[in-house]
Amino acid sequence: MNNILSVLENYTLENADDISMKLATDFRTRRIEKNMTREMVAERSGVAVSNIIRFEQKGLISLKNLIGIAMAMEYTSEIKNIFDQPKYSTMEELTQIRKNSGKKKVHKLKHLQ
Repeated sequence: MNNILSVLENYTLENADDISMKLATDFRTRRIEKNMTREMVAERSGVAVSNIIRFEQKGLISLKNLIGIAMAMEYTSEIKNIFDQPKYSTMEELTQIRKNSGKKKVHKLKHLQ
């Protein structure tokens, strides 16, 4: 039952606030599992304890600080590779991804100018 709920939860996170709070909750869980205090994470990451508290309580953190605490918690590859693989929902998207692979920028469509 717990696995079903966790799978369903992944599909119900629809906005940035929900996702940031899930990240914060998961961070806190992993921190406690590793028997690390906020102060220990702050020392290892260079992120102020006040920023770690704000993240855990409100889900608010800068990208640089998130990277710092991820590295301190040994999640470097996970955060570094967040956009590593293309994502697609339809075959049309996959075709477009393959077509655009290697491009350096997107050009405006003429009808949008």
